[in-house]
Amino acid sequence: MLEKIELKEILSIQNIIIYLIVINIIGFAIMYIDKRKARKGKWRIPEKVIFIVTALGGGIGTITGMYTFRHKTQKVGFVVGLPAITIVEIIALIYFAFIM
Repeated sequence: MLEKIELKEILSIQNIIIYLIVINIIGFAIMYIDKRKARKGKWRIPEKVIFIVTALGGGIGTITGMYTFRHKTQKVGFVVGLPAITIVEIIALIYFAFIM
């Protein structure tokens, strides 16, 4: 018989931390992969995918990858956009975790 799983169990601190680690590794990896593909002149990862991964919590990974691999650092949308998304997410997290 199936047990009923509550939302509190799914959204535990441990699961949230695991999710954030994984999504940031993915963010870092897509910056590496896209840079490598750019050098070889191959099909690239769409820019919107990078922004989506950032918006899903992977901002630290994508920003770290951007500067580690010197990728997209000449594009204002990335230099300003990725940190802006990350800052808004951190503020929202603090608000919902501590104020609400």
